[in-house]
Amino acid sequence: MSSAGYQPLKTDDQAYDHPQGPPAGRGSPRSRRIAISVCFVVCAAALSLLYAFPPYFGPDTLTTSSSSPGALLDHEGPLKQCAASGPPPASPPAPVNPWASLTVPETTALTDWLNVPERALNLTPGTSAHISDNYIYHIGAWRPAKADALAYLADPQDTAPPDRYARVTIHHGAAAEPTVQDYLVGPLPVSGATGIRPLTEVYHRPEIPYNARGYTTLAELQPILIDVMPKMAEATQELFGGVALGLANDTLVGGAVGPLSFDGSFRRGWINWRRNVAGPYLHPVGFFLYVDMTGTDSNEWKLLKIVYNHQVFEGVDDFMGAFRNGTLRRLPARPDNHDIDWTTRKRPDGPRRDLDHLPGPRSVSFAGLRFRVDRETQYVSWMGWGMYLGFDRDMGLSLWDIKFRGERLIYELAPQEAIAQYAGNDPMQSTTAWLDRFFGMGGSVRDMLPGYDCPHEAVFLPATTNTFAGSITRERAICIFEHDSGRPITRHMGYAEGEFGAVRGYNLVVRSIATVGNYDYLFDYIFHIDGTIEVRLSASGYLQGGFWEPSQEGYGTAIRDTTMGSLHDHVINYKVDLDVAGEKNSLLFTHTHQEEVEQPWFEDDWGSTVLQQKITRTFIESEDDALLKFPYNFQGGYSLVNRDETNRWGIPRGNVVNPVHDVRLHCACPNIAGPAGCGADGRRLMVVLRNAEWIRRAALCDARPRTRRRALCRVAARVISCVSPSSRPDGTSVSVAGWLTSGLWCS
Repeated sequence: MSSAGYQPLKTDDQAYDHPQGPPAGRGSPRSRRIAISVCFVVCAAALSLLYAFPPYFGPDTLTTSSSSPGALLDHEGPLKQCAASGPPPASPPAPVNPWASLTVPETTALTDWLNVPERALNLTPGTSAHISDNYIYHIGAWRPAKADALAYLADPQDTAPPDRYARVTIHHGAAAEPTVQDYLVGPLPVSGATGIRPLTEVYHRPEIPYNARGYTTLAELQPILIDVMPKMAEATQELFGGVALGLANDTLVGGAVGPLSFDGSFRRGWINWRRNVAGPYLHPVGFFLYVDMTGTDSNEWKLLKIVYNHQVFEGVDDFMGAFRNGTLRRLPARPDNHDIDWTTRKRPDGPRRDLDHLPGPRSVSFAGLRFRVDRETQYVSWMGWGMYLGFDRDMGLSLWDIKFRGERLIYELAPQEAIAQYAGNDPMQSTTAWLDRFFGMGGSVRDMLPGYDCPHEAVFLPATTNTFAGSITRERAICIFEHDSGRPITRHMGYAEGEFGAVRGYNLVVRSIATVGNYDYLFDYIFHIDGTIEVRLSASGYLQGGFWEPSQEGYGTAIRDTTMGSLHDHVINYKVDLDVAGEKNSLLFTHTHQEEVEQPWFEDDWGSTVLQQKITRTFIESEDDALLKFPYNFQGGYSLVNRDETNRWGIPRGNVVNPVHDVRLHCACPNIAGPAGCGADGRRLMVVLRNAEWIRRAALCDARPRTRRRALCRVAARVISCVSPSSRPDGTSVSVAGWLTSGLWCS
């Protein structure tokens, strides 16, 4: 019975007329429901089996010749299967990576071997050691000689891989005269044949003075700081709104600068105080202590001076006396004492940008990744490129045996040092010259964030490093991905047939990111399909900010009421061992000059002469002449060529070194922080060596840990100070290696 006001819709089609009762021969509604349920279960089971065991289709069936929207529905064959998300396996030229890092089992076995009493090293575990103990500071792989590695790669079936050795750095703090000593230990794995000897050929002197070292952790500074700072708590609370009592909830935190020594005769440094909040690097309070930490007995350490608002005090009593008697000239108070969100990584409040709620574009390789990876050996190949990856505690990611279309171009491509030099009108910024290799660029790598640090479909590889605290493996230390550059590498739209065409620009990127204190360094090695290798380094993170007040004008820029970004340089040095068509390479300088020429075809309408450019090519034969800068206006450049191997037109085959982007290429202020700063040759773009023995010795110099200063090879001038000019034999050109410098200027 219809409700009041409702009538069924009338229709002339008898098929839509529903009788009042069930038709004859039909089951009850309950029977129909059971039948429908059974059909649903059967269909669901069939679909589940199809999903669980999909048919396999080879690569020939990944595409269809039909381009119509209904092709999928009209296709009579089986449905296609999505490509695998991982990379296809690579085929490394040799089954062993000669430059692989030490594994955790290897370092553990080596540590046990070193702790055996008959070694007489008297070692204390690094996690519980004091500076007055003997402890292992670092264990890392010692890379094989180039000749041994190449012999193995040339015939991996019949030639054994080079023996593995480890470089072990031990701090002998318990010795009568404490020193730092490197040892060569091997061969590995540990066996009856394993031995140990001092590794002295790396340095100018057989042992490194203990005072020339850096610091293992900032906790080393605690004895002097907790002796001094509580005595000034009244003043620091009133002046800066915080105290440092040596407790976990201290509201002030100290940071040491570098260097601490030039030659190891002393160990002194400035302590800069900041607020203990997120991003403390941007919360300096303008308070500095100069402390002497010479020796291993912290009871003998002492405070040398205090600096506050350009006033120098001889000690705590002098400073507190001025504070209490009203003669202390005070800095302006920080207005952000209760506003610290601006230095956090939280998204700032405020209106969102237009369409910011939508997800951004992302790359998808619909047919599967186009690069190959062998995880066991960390070998990567892409579009004719192939390379092994290495990784170490000091500088992180390195690339080895880089080949293009089956021919080796580079034996080794590896960063050597990252220098940061500061300027300012305060004790910290004006004396800071960081050598980030000491802190461990590789040991500072953390797991990267998929989708942010690298694209979503990037492939991640692990890396293992070792420090005094033990070994650690980061599963996402390296990422590899291909991406569309968004621009063609060549194109032309001409007028005649055959003059139109374009080639897309694709790159393969191998990336690693190191977080060293306040800075994040993003290392990129970019491979292009035209045979170009691009090396790029980007910096992010936090500035090492200074306290802004009027006298800092000219040394940076105010970024907050009392915070400034200080003027500083970043200089990055790379070693590039090129093998262009073989190992016998030469350095070629190509530049242009102007000439005025007269030709018989010139007419009086245009004059009898013309001024034009002309190319000049000069081979650089001596290392003395290979301390290089680019010419003014970049009217020239350098290339590594093989004079014995020419192309079909008789031109020596070679590779050119080009600067890219508008970046600083050398130190702007080479003598900052004294003679152990950037060094005279830090102003050079390239230092190129041609003698095999000199290259070997320079490479050993690069392998050292940057825990000391002038006692070692000078930074950015290591090639010069490692080998004296008198030790350079002539006429033995068998290989060429370059140390390339790049950098950026910040303020």
